[in-house]
Amino acid sequence: MGAAWAGGSEMGRGSGAPTTTIRNHIRTLRFAASEMTQQHLAERVGVSRQTLNAIEQGRYAPSLEVAFRIASVLGKRLEEVFEFVESVPGT
Repeated sequence: MGAAWAGGSEMGRGSGAPTTTIRNHIRTLRFAASEMTQQHLAERVGVSRQTLNAIEQGRYAPSLEVAFRIASVLGKRLEEVFEFVESVPGT
């Protein structure tokens, strides 16, 4: 399983509103791509290594543009790199 970032709006918190999670498979895909380093991927995407690390570890959700760039550099569709998971509390 990849790293996950839990997000969602403040609106509806505590009221049974769904929680969203974005999972990614960047680390697995980097290693499948000839063990590409975070630094190399970050340079090709146009972000810092620290930003890429935060995205990969699930501590930061990338912008849509950065997400597409990551997928493009890895030669994958966006859905192969990132997953959107929605869970409803209590299920």
